[in-house]
Amino acid sequence: MKRRILSAALAGSVAATPALAHYGMIIPNDPMISQEDGRTVSLTMSFSHPFEMDGMMLDRPEAFTVTHDGSTTDLLGDLQDATVMDDQGYTLDFALERPGTYVFAMEPKPYWEPAEDAFIIHYTKTYVTAYGDDEGWDAELGLKTEIVPLSKPFGLWERNVFQGIVKMDGEAVPYAEVEVEFLNDGTNATVPDELMITQTVKADANGVFTYAAPSYGWWGFAALNTADYTLPQDGEDKAVELGAVIWVHFEEWTGQ
Repeated sequence: MKRRILSAALAGSVAATPALAHYGMIIPNDPMISQEDGRTVSLTMSFSHPFEMDGMMLDRPEAFTVTHDGSTTDLLGDLQDATVMDDQGYTLDFALERPGTYVFAMEPKPYWEPAEDAFIIHYTKTYVTAYGDDEGWDAELGLKTEIVPLSKPFGLWERNVFQGIVKMDGEAVPYAEVEVEFLNDGTNATVPDELMITQTVKADANGVFTYAAPSYGWWGFAALNTADYTLPQDGEDKAVELGAVIWVHFEEWTGQ
C-alpha cells in the first residue's frame, strides 16, 4: 500500500483546527458488499481520535439501528463488547438479506469532556450498499442532528468531492462548522503540522458543505452545534455539544 502524505497544498482553502477532535465511529469492513463478498457486513463502533488512532471509552449506546427500504430495526441488543484502539468499543456482524442501502446509526450516551467543560453527543451514521443496488443512498433518518448526503456516500474516488447538508431538528443549519478527519488505520499518513490533522469547512447559507478528500480511505465529517439544553455535572448545568457525524469511504484511483 502506498504511503500517503496529506499536504497543505491538497487542503486548498480549508481552514485548520486543533488536533485531537472527537469522533463517533461506525466503520464497516466494506461499504459496498457484492454477492462475491458474502452476505454479511462486519461493523466496528468506537469513540476515538481517528487520525491518531487513539480510542476513548464508548459506553453502551442509547440506540443503535439500521434503516433499509424505509424500515428501521433496533440492533442495540446485538452489539458485542470489543477493544477498539485500546479502549471500549463494540462490533456487530449484520446479515444483509436484501439488496439496497443500509444506514447504520448510533446515538451514544452523553460523554463528559473536562477539557471542553461540556458534554458531547455524536449522532453517527454510515451507509452500506448491498448487491449492486444503491437505492436509498440519500436516506434521512430524522435524528436530532445529522448530515444528509448530497453525494452518494460510497463509490467515490479519492479526490472526488463529498457534499452534505447539516440538519438540526430537521432544519438546515446555515454556516455550520464541519470538522473533517482521516482514519489513519495502518496507512502511515503524515502531516506537515498537527494543525492539519483536523480540518474545518463551513456550510453555506443553506447548510450545504463540500470537501474533496486528498486520499483514499475512510473520512469522518462532524458538524458541531450547541444543544438548546444543558446537562448537570457536579451540581452545575453544562453545555452539550451535538455532533452530526457521517463516515464516508473514498476508493483508490487506479487509472491513469
